[in-house]
Amino acid sequence: MSGNISKIETVCSVKLPIGETLEIKRNRLAPADGAEGKKRISIVTGIHGDELEGQYICYEAARRIKEQPELLSGVVDIYPAMNPLGIDSMTRGIPGFDLDMNRIFPGTKNGAMTEYVANEIIKSLSGSDLCVDIHASNIYLTEIPQIRINELHRDTLVPLARLMNVDFVWIHASSTVLESTLAYSLNSTGTPTLVVEAGVGMRITKAYCEQLADGLMNTMHELGIWKGSAVKAREPIVSGSDDSVVFFNAPKAGIFIPAAKHWETLEKGDVVGRIVNPLEGEIMAEIRTPEAGILFTIREYPVVDEGSLVGRLLKTRSVR
Repeated sequence: MSGNISKIETVCSVKLPIGETLEIKRNRLAPADGAEGKKRISIVTGIHGDELEGQYICYEAARRIKEQPELLSGVVDIYPAMNPLGIDSMTRGIPGFDLDMNRIFPGTKNGAMTEYVANEIIKSLSGSDLCVDIHASNIYLTEIPQIRINELHRDTLVPLARLMNVDFVWIHASSTVLESTLAYSLNSTGTPTLVVEAGVGMRITKAYCEQLADGLMNTMHELGIWKGSAVKAREPIVSGSDDSVVFFNAPKAGIFIPAAKHWETLEKGDVVGRIVNPLEGEIMAEIRTPEAGILFTIREYPVVDEGSLVGRLLKTRSVR
């Protein structure tokens, strides 16, 4: 490939008891004159094996750069599969260990196998000018493209989030953020990391992925990593606190039928959805909005138990 260097590198390699090897790889895209002294963005996905939206985003970012390699002025490290065993087996966590990989960072060099892997990942990502950690929702919910930020890092991260072409930036109270996640570990040690969430588990939502790929190219352009043209990022809604979000939970078990569209503005009293009983042909419950707002999460999988999350609403008075 003329004009730049694409190099597949092994970040971590561990022998497994079954005679196979766990390998985490990255694709380093760098200018023809090398990576030394250049700004670096790291694109991470696949920490949860059932979240596949990031696979297409990684492909699309690499494809666009390869089309015009001469326009690359910094380093782009792409990590498409942080949990390759989970992706291969379509399981959220690390199969065989019953572990959520995003609960073991920063890991330790001399710990168990999973802790060693987590530590090697942190070492590889540390020092990036920006890390973008891409997630999807689970198989039950679909999410509008959004970035979630710990309020401890809002001053650093909100300006970067505005470059990413998302619809919504959700700032969480520090008390609700787990310290064992990749993003927390990197942010707390000086590597700015954005957590992106979009789409639904075990699926690829092409429109959302292309929206986020546009956002990555715009971010790289603004950071001086990409000299090519970029789509101007849309201005996201920024939510400043957890109390600006209404959670809708199913009051009864049954089949959830949405009555509102994703990312629709609703008025107080509007119906979000109904829980129905298919045996008796009856509506078990209606879920209505307690106040006006925008529906940014909606139930994708229709079977619900009592207490199941079926949606989230951003209160209109919190939009700015």
